[in-house]
Amino acid sequence: MKKLGLIGGMGPESTIPYYHDIVHGVHERAHRFPLMTIESVDVFHVLRLESEGRLGELADYLSAAIGRVAAAGAEVGALCANTPHLVFDELQARSPIPLVSIVDACRDEAARRGFSKLGLLGTAPTMEADFYHKAFRDAGMELVVPSEDDQRYVAQKISEELEFGILRDDTRVGLAGVVRRMRDAQGIQAVVLGCTELPLILNDGVTCVPCLDTISIHVASLVEAVLAD
Repeated sequence: MKKLGLIGGMGPESTIPYYHDIVHGVHERAHRFPLMTIESVDVFHVLRLESEGRLGELADYLSAAIGRVAAAGAEVGALCANTPHLVFDELQARSPIPLVSIVDACRDEAARRGFSKLGLLGTAPTMEADFYHKAFRDAGMELVVPSEDDQRYVAQKISEELEFGILRDDTRVGLAGVVRRMRDAQGIQAVVLGCTELPLILNDGVTCVPCLDTISIHVASLVEAVLAD
């Protein structure tokens, strides 16, 4: 069993289910609890670097965090957030340990389930950048984003509410409405919850198409990585 290093705090509310679900996922499979270390970084600093396009500084900041979990004995690592995968390739190239990508895990799950056109919700950088789109495009799937007004709404709700663990019924209804408009106007078959706070408020019981919960998908891949020989 490998020791896992998580770069968390992006934000704290979504790091909590990562820890819980990995611990219990490993126990369910191996009847043991995993060794794990979590380096919690400042989500507001990360968001500022992302929004200002300071990707070199973002890579330096996260690379240092990865180095600290490796120094604590982690043998495999992961970023507990979607948007920092803007610099995933550089981080992996600089990392002393292998990293498990949330984007690749989500792409593989979408392909396994036979989807060909999906919506993408997330922070503004996640919806605007190409890193998610390219991964799905290379696998023969199409990702689309909401209208500009709906993109602003989603990004605002993430930064002003979900990052702080504020879960409002009217926000849940509003986000479900964004998904419904994407289905009606763009023909999506499913929606990628491309921010790890979104599964805290959206799920298949709320939306009109299936949700790809990036936390649970990533956790399943991390459990496999921990248990791999």
